[in-house]
Amino acid sequence: MESIIHKYFTDLSPEQDKQFAALGPLYQEWNEKINVVSRKDIEHIYLHHILHSLAIAAFVQFDPEANVLDLGTGGGFPGIPLAILFPETQFMLVDGTGKKIRVVQEIADAIGLKNLEAKQQRAEEIKDRKFDFVVTRAVAKTPQLWAWTEKLYTSVQRHVVPNGLIALKGGDIEAEIKSMPRGTYHDQVAISDLFEEEYFLEKSILYIQW
Repeated sequence: MESIIHKYFTDLSPEQDKQFAALGPLYQEWNEKINVVSRKDIEHIYLHHILHSLAIAAFVQFDPEANVLDLGTGGGFPGIPLAILFPETQFMLVDGTGKKIRVVQEIADAIGLKNLEAKQQRAEEIKDRKFDFVVTRAVAKTPQLWAWTEKLYTSVQRHVVPNGLIALKGGDIEAEIKSMPRGTYHDQVAISDLFEEEYFLEKSILYIQW
């Protein structure tokens, strides 16, 4: 239930409340047509997908003028929940699978998200856009993510946290961090420090500064 969102985000507007409440039924409906979320996981959509995505908001508050790229968005995570939470920030959600991008666009349209653009595209095909942050969730190992995105960041700094990559990760990621180029600044935050549910015990936010 969407009440898990209210547990941690208490100052939502009526419009945001309405949008978050609509996500569960919409994903249920679309998942019957196109498998964008694991069939066994759809009943946990608010905890496992929506709240998990919003962990990024506990790490950085996006500026209204910021541009954020969600790389490999799949069914719209973390981009759709973040776009609801930050309605004045511009989000671009990309994925190589057209049917998933169709679902993202349909859901965004259904809940009236005006700050979201969805494209069937790969990171290496993005030539004319720069972003404050790139966010990802369960897409690839960190060195590969960095190789795809290191040319996509703007030099304009709008946030307390410098521009860079924010990846939602699971399990032990020490080997991934060690394989990054020497001198790369990173920060790792245990999501269990932010949300108390057992589901988050082995999940982290990994930030790589541009």
